[in-house]
Amino acid sequence: MSETSRQYDEVIRECRALFVAKLKDYGASWRIMRPTSMTDQIFIKVNRIRSIQDKGVSLVGDDIRGEFVAIINYGIMGLVQLEKGYTEQPEADEPHVLEWYDKYAEVAKDLMQSKNHDYDEAWRSMRIASLTDMILTKVFRTKQIEDHQGQTSVSEGIDANYLDMINYAVFALIRLNEERGGKV
Repeated sequence: MSETSRQYDEVIRECRALFVAKLKDYGASWRIMRPTSMTDQIFIKVNRIRSIQDKGVSLVGDDIRGEFVAIINYGIMGLVQLEKGYTEQPEADEPHVLEWYDKYAEVAKDLMQSKNHDYDEAWRSMRIASLTDMILTKVFRTKQIEDHQGQTSVSEGIDANYLDMINYAVFALIRLNEERGGKV
C-alpha cells in the first residue's frame, strides 16, 4: 500500500503544480462557478478522454493525461464550491485557495486508502478505459443528484461522487505513468 500512497502523492503534486500555475494566471476565477458547472466541466473532460480512447486519435493533439489532471482539479474545485458556495466576485487569495486544495486532496487520499484496503487494490487490474467509464458514470449520477437539488433517498451525495471521480482519475494517471515507465 505504501507504493500506492507514494504514487498517489506524485500524481497530486503534478495536479497541484498545474493548479498553482493556473491560479497565478487566472486567479480564483473559478470561484464564480456553481457546482453544476464544475460537474459539466468534468463531463467535458471525461467525454473527450472516452472519445479519444474510442477513436484512437486526437485532432487537437493533447493526450488524455491532461484531461485526467483536469478532472482531479475540477473535482477538488467542485468540493470547495460545495463547501464554500460560489461567489459573484472571485476574491479568494492564493494561500486560502491552496489550503482548500490541500484539504480536499487529503480527504480524497484518505478515502482512497480506506477503499483500497477493502477492495485490495482491484483498480490495478482495471483497464484505463474502465476507469474512464466509471468517472463518466459518476458524472451522470452527480448530474441526476444535482437535478434533484442534492436529495437522495439511499445514495451517496455529490461530494462522494466528486471524491470517487478524483480517485478514479488518480488511478488512471498512475496506470498511465506505469505504462510510460513510472515517469510523472
